[in-house]
Amino acid sequence: MSNWWKHGIVYQVYPRSFQDADGDGVGDLAGITDRLPYLADLGVDAVWISPIYPSPMADFGYDVADYTGVHELFGTMDDADHLIESAHDLGLKVILDYVVNHSSHQHPWFKESRSSRDSPKRDWYFWKDPGADGGPPTNWVSRFGGGSAWEFDEQTGQYYLHTYLAEQPDLNWGNADLRRAMLDVLRFWMDRGVDGFRVDVAYRAMVAPQWRDNPPNPDWKEGMDPYRKLQETYTKNLPDAHVVGRMLRDVVDEYDDRVLIGEVTLPVDRLMAFYGKNADEYHLPFNFNLIHSDWTAESVRAHVDAYEHHVPTTGWPNYVLGNHDQHRFASRVGPAQARVGHMLLLTLRGTPTIYYGDELGMPDGRIPPEMVQDPWELKTPGLGLGRDPARTPMQWSTATHAGFCPPDAEPWLPVGPGADVINVEVQQQETSSMLSLTKRLIALRRENPALHAGSYRSFDTPEGVFAYARQSPEDATDRFLITLNFTAETQTWTLPDGLYGTVEASARYGRRDDTVQGILALRPNDGLLIRIEHSP
Repeated sequence: MSNWWKHGIVYQVYPRSFQDADGDGVGDLAGITDRLPYLADLGVDAVWISPIYPSPMADFGYDVADYTGVHELFGTMDDADHLIESAHDLGLKVILDYVVNHSSHQHPWFKESRSSRDSPKRDWYFWKDPGADGGPPTNWVSRFGGGSAWEFDEQTGQYYLHTYLAEQPDLNWGNADLRRAMLDVLRFWMDRGVDGFRVDVAYRAMVAPQWRDNPPNPDWKEGMDPYRKLQETYTKNLPDAHVVGRMLRDVVDEYDDRVLIGEVTLPVDRLMAFYGKNADEYHLPFNFNLIHSDWTAESVRAHVDAYEHHVPTTGWPNYVLGNHDQHRFASRVGPAQARVGHMLLLTLRGTPTIYYGDELGMPDGRIPPEMVQDPWELKTPGLGLGRDPARTPMQWSTATHAGFCPPDAEPWLPVGPGADVINVEVQQQETSSMLSLTKRLIALRRENPALHAGSYRSFDTPEGVFAYARQSPEDATDRFLITLNFTAETQTWTLPDGLYGTVEASARYGRRDDTVQGILALRPNDGLLIRIEHSP
């Protein structure tokens, strides 16, 4: 077992938006395959692809109608096989999304389940009689829009549960036949060469729910996401999720060198449970805390230090700054701090995940009301919850549509702002570009065990500065100091007595080979990766 996922870097591709090869304005598998050399040149180790399965696209693929097929928009199973083979030829791993909590209402399983109360697949989903008042069985609300999480079926006179859209009925992991079918999905794809899975909403899978009302959220106010009116006491992060996690891990461990990643949006202390009591659940429970942290040196250091404190010795940390459900990192913190953030992401201890385009500093797209696609935005307009801005086409060049699709095609979402300079073609030619910075950091990370496998230690610093050291587990001379300025003003820090080194990378100014010692002056919005030549 190489445990490649410990030392590697994961790159997330949203397939609709990466590269359109057939000219219909929607990205596809052939397009991803065409761009794999770019990912290999960037230096990442694995490509995680959001859902590619047949789907009515009510939630753009997270409503799966066939777990062992490919949606015609994206291509064919032959295209999937070719992508996997091509990735492996380039030394890249392939990770697929696995939707554990729900299927599409168009999945044959659900159609059969819905056909009759006596259906052999009735128990593959959660069906309940109306409540005492004749309405839904509980007060549970849908994640999208805050309406009831129960949908009444006239034909059979019962409600079915859907944590998300009504088109996404929840799966009952308490049913042994359902479990076998879903676990066989993992084997199907691993037999085709897939190297792992990112498990969607891993903390929501349920085996034996308690059908009790969720309590009101005292912190909810008008104008907030209506879904948050209730606290999810009985609908997420239940012991059931760990039962399912162990089942998935058992199957993944039947194969060599595969990885299981869990989408778990929880505070650090509760996130740790998803490694498993015996390291028998997720290799990497996604750590989203930097996404939700205030972007200050003090807040980020507090999160990193707390995370390092809690990660079990049998676990391995990981960090994420963006994904398909969040506003773009460069829009959240600004383009200057986006560079500081990527130096942070690529030098912390643990596995980083890069969201497509973030290596360029792509900002949120601007989506006119008539072009909104996201069902969450359509159900809660004006609250800023829509995810379309983070899903705009990858910006490859200065060509029409930023090279995402042919000139005569219309991309499914409009290309984002600044594409004339925020694109691969331009940034590959500029040594000071964010893409060049990202490649430099990845190369240093790959070459130096201190950065991909070493220890972490933070320092007390002036306000606005976060500094930490990384040291190789096997070579005490392989050491780095990372100093990050989270402010738009010059900051100074007196280095520990006797410490000096050489700058290997600067987040903003292209500064390299400078010797630093004594009082370090950090320019505005800059970060320095310093190879330690001597320390006390």
